[in-house]
Amino acid sequence: MVARRESESARTGNRTALERKSERELVTTRTFDAPSRLVFEAWTTPELFKQWWVPKSSGATLLSCEQDVRVGGSYRLEFAHPKAAAPMAFFGRYLEVVPNARLVWTNEESNDGAVTTVTFEEKDGKTLLVMREDYPSKSALDVAIEGMDEAMPETFEQLDEFLIARGAGAKRT
Repeated sequence: MVARRESESARTGNRTALERKSERELVTTRTFDAPSRLVFEAWTTPELFKQWWVPKSSGATLLSCEQDVRVGGSYRLEFAHPKAAAPMAFFGRYLEVVPNARLVWTNEESNDGAVTTVTFEEKDGKTLLVMREDYPSKSALDVAIEGMDEAMPETFEQLDEFLIARGAGAKRT
């Protein structure tokens, strides 16, 4: 069964679409009104990533962000949440890094972690971002997908706003 959900930004008109492609694969897509080099930079520079990644409505705070964005390099994100007794960490290794075009990394915080592939395809100064997450089992995706239909559109909306604030893309009212 393939489930699909779309969310559109009132500010930019850009849509975030989440689609469960199979029992183990979730694909999120969105077009950003910015060149791929700026979108890629926002994903791979810790000081920039920290400014847009955590959905504001979640109440979570990104305490630390370490990224060594190279093949074999690692990342570690540590979050605090008011409802959690202790900080949560997400971490893994980069498997592929193609500047301005592709990132692939592991999610190693549990045995049910996905392999995430993000592609950045630029056309006419806009970037189509496709984030593909491959989970080891149907049950792993079933657990992970809870709340993503709201969190990912909000996160990508925050990235849109971040890129606009940095002077990228068209400003719409």
